[in-house]
Amino acid sequence: MDDVRHTEVDGVRVTWRFVQHHLIAILAVDNARDASPVACFSPENYPDLARARELLPELARLWDAVRREFWAKLIPPQQLATGPHAWA
Repeated sequence: MDDVRHTEVDGVRVTWRFVQHHLIAILAVDNARDASPVACFSPENYPDLARARELLPELARLWDAVRREFWAKLIPPQQLATGPHAWA
């Protein structure tokens, strides 16, 4: 689960990845229209999601979207059971 992901909200795109299966590293934040940097981080100090929220609180909707994608990947939605053994 060390793959790189991209999430875009309100014209801002964040590049992030899973670290050690349960953490998020924020790699870059760019303007989605022209790829101009909004925030840059070096590999020695990629912030996790909580730190990114502290550094750039105005991007709360973007961080919320990253959190949703993270949990959806970590714990995929379960299929609803149907048939005689389904819960009522």
